[in-house]
Amino acid sequence: MEKLHFSFAAREPIARSVHVGVVASGDLEIIMRPTMAKRSELDIITGSDGFQKVWQNVLERFFARYPLLAKFEINDYGATPGVVNLRLTQAMEALKDEQ
Repeated sequence: MEKLHFSFAAREPIARSVHVGVVASGDLEIIMRPTMAKRSELDIITGSDGFQKVWQNVLERFFARYPLLAKFEINDYGATPGVVNLRLTQAMEALKDEQ
C-alpha cells in the first residue's frame, strides 16, 4: 500500500461533493469535495506500489483539460490508467448532472 499526494493549479471550483466508483479489484473510488484552497489537493491510497509517475502523468493530463478546484480523495485497488481517467470523467459528469 502506498500513499501519494499531488497538488495542481486549478480555477474552476466545484459547488458540492461527488462520489463515484467502488474500491474493488481493478477499480477505485473518487471523492471530490469543495475546497477553499487555491490549488486542488489529491490524496491517493493505492494498493499498487511504485506507480507515482504513472499517477502524475494521468493527473497532469486531466488537470490540463479540466482545472477543477476541489479536494480529491482517491482509494485505488489496482485500477489501470484508463480506469482512473474513466472515473475522473464520471465524477465530472456527476457534477454536471445535478446542476
